[in-house]
Amino acid sequence: MSVKIPADVDQPDKILYGLTARQLAILGGTAAVVLWVWLTFQAVAPFPVLVAVVIPVAAGGFVLAVARRDGMGLDRYAAAALAFMRNPKARVSAGERVQAPPSWCRMRGTLPAPLRLPVRTVRQDGVVELAGGGVAVIVRAGTVAFSLRTPGEQASLVAGFGRWLNSLDAPVQLLVQARPVDLSRLADHLIAHAPGLQDPALEQAAAEHAAFLTEIGAAHDLLVRQVLIVISGVTDCPATSAAPSWPRRKRGSTGRDAGAQVALRRAADAVQSLATLGVTAEILDADACVTVLTESLSPGESRPVDNAAPDELIRFKQEDRA
Repeated sequence: MSVKIPADVDQPDKILYGLTARQLAILGGTAAVVLWVWLTFQAVAPFPVLVAVVIPVAAGGFVLAVARRDGMGLDRYAAAALAFMRNPKARVSAGERVQAPPSWCRMRGTLPAPLRLPVRTVRQDGVVELAGGGVAVIVRAGTVAFSLRTPGEQASLVAGFGRWLNSLDAPVQLLVQARPVDLSRLADHLIAHAPGLQDPALEQAAAEHAAFLTEIGAAHDLLVRQVLIVISGVTDCPATSAAPSWPRRKRGSTGRDAGAQVALRRAADAVQSLATLGVTAEILDADACVTVLTESLSPGESRPVDNAAPDELIRFKQEDRA
């Protein structure tokens, strides 16, 4: 016996006539409203008026249950749009709720809301502590020339990638980023170091290559792609749950340390599994994680000032102004 499994494993089950339980609930609620309007007002309202009132309600319920927008049900899309409209658009970096100005201060608009970032901190070992209590490790992976492989090699790559996916026991996010790349710095580097070459032919080749980079950068919008694998880890530690007398901060630190070790082990397993497919991968350290997060949140902007490591000496330099 063969059973077809949909590619989207999170797709809801079809209950009746190809409709999900959510769709049936919306249609049932619409039918109940239509029936209540019909039974309540049929004795006091003419038949054409009842039809003019009932048909838009029934059509709206049917469209709300069946229609989809951007791969999402229209009811969920409407709920998300309503939540977006109700949430404040202006946010600031604040730990608590923004206090209202005094009564004598006249304010226009609404107060900004605190900005809640999903990342709590980045540890020295590269583990990202999330604001929700979990931890995650970021792995940077390369790519393979899939279209240049033979059909047998392609089937082998797909089977190997499928085995890695089936071996996962925790949520994993695959993120493909594309951002513009600027070749002007590389061209300037070639031009600056070309006179130092011993052979004049090499100097000429370097200058021609720099001109080629400048020309191709000006004629086309170049993009560089980066594949990131975010591997999460649990923060629940059996040892901490068995010792309720520990301070809460110590239990939380122990749980995060245990979750970090689990996430690092899963990341190392992912690197080994991808290496068998010919995909080069590496676990990002703290500096690389900060760079990736900064480029994801603010593309094109410079990264924040580096923080000192626990074993580094903090120096303060004061400039004298005349």
